[in-house]
Amino acid sequence: MTILAVVALCIVMLIISFIAPTLSQHPQRGMNKVIAFPRLLVSKLPGPLGRWAAKPFDSTQKHANRSASKGRQARDKLPL
Repeated sequence: MTILAVVALCIVMLIISFIAPTLSQHPQRGMNKVIAFPRLLVSKLPGPLGRWAAKPFDSTQKHANRSASKGRQARDKLPL
């Protein structure tokens, strides 16, 4: 279920950044804030447990940001 949510988030960010590249930066920052909140909470766990628990949130943010940047790059390559 969580994997599907992350995939859906990446697809939405890709579409938004392809349609409106400059306007997609605000939703991307909002998405980063939403992902960062639980990451900050679980990273306070003691020792390596905190690093291990925060890793899925880091990778989610990394993949969503990458898909948004790929959408902007694809839009830049269009001959419009």
